[in-house]
Amino acid sequence: MISSMRLGFSLPMAGAWATPDNLVTVAQRAEVLRYSSVWVFQRLLYALEPKNEYYGAPGRTWPKPFEHVLDPIVALAYVAARTERIRLGTSVLITPFYTPALLAKQLATLDVVSKGRLHVGLGIGWSEDEHDAVGVPFRDRGARADEFLRCLKAIWTDDVVEFRGRFYRMPKSKVEPKPVQKPHPPITLGGYSAATVRRAVTLADGYNGGNIPLDRIAPLVDEVRTAAKAVGRDPATLEIVCRGSFRVHPAPQGAGRRALWGTIDEIREDVARYAAAGVTELFLEANFDPTAARIDRALEYMTALAPRPSTGGAA
Repeated sequence: MISSMRLGFSLPMAGAWATPDNLVTVAQRAEVLRYSSVWVFQRLLYALEPKNEYYGAPGRTWPKPFEHVLDPIVALAYVAARTERIRLGTSVLITPFYTPALLAKQLATLDVVSKGRLHVGLGIGWSEDEHDAVGVPFRDRGARADEFLRCLKAIWTDDVVEFRGRFYRMPKSKVEPKPVQKPHPPITLGGYSAATVRRAVTLADGYNGGNIPLDRIAPLVDEVRTAAKAVGRDPATLEIVCRGSFRVHPAPQGAGRRALWGTIDEIREDVARYAAAGVTELFLEANFDPTAARIDRALEYMTALAPRPSTGGAA
């Protein structure tokens, strides 16, 4: 059972501050400050003439940080070698960019070299342009994801793997190494549909959300827990991970402000509210705020918002 919310922090993945030195600096400082985890996200390209809207928002211009984004698996492998305790999370890897065999090998190796510190967040993607770039149709994403997860887990858990599906196949084979974590690293799924929630409770270990507003958190937690009960799973064992894009202001923002935008004290209050709503892990996202996506500011804010031991890991 997950007893208290854990607090993580984003690695420098996007923009000018996404450098090798900054990756290590942030990861090591997060470890010293007793953050539970560091997190990466994935973008394959920056579409200049996007085919579809960004997260369904009006307009099609992508956020400027998407112009320069490091590879998430390589970034985590790099910091794994320079840290000892902190967990390594993906929020999220886009499954259509991979085959199950390739991703299983990469992530099992990452779990081995990190000595069992990996948390695997996966998603089906929202960009038609990125799907075009990897040669995978945008249609049937859900059915493809279901099959991908079944094949991925078979590779990680079966001594002899053999899989034949509509989208993916594995010849009868042995695939080693297996992950350190048994039966496999925790898998959480990102997305914004009822189908994602169903997939998260039937084929994974929980849900991995984006920047979910505070007023949506409690209904989402209830939705996940209800879906889990419907398939005979104990809701208390499921993860609910959320990204928390934040912005520090010098003066109180007061009522009606956006969650995690305010003074350090206001942001701490919001972190506590996410925990009270049932989130099991919240990570503070600095990549999309131009004031936080600087190494000096990020380290300052990391220190100010660091977990307090008396709260069991939350701020």
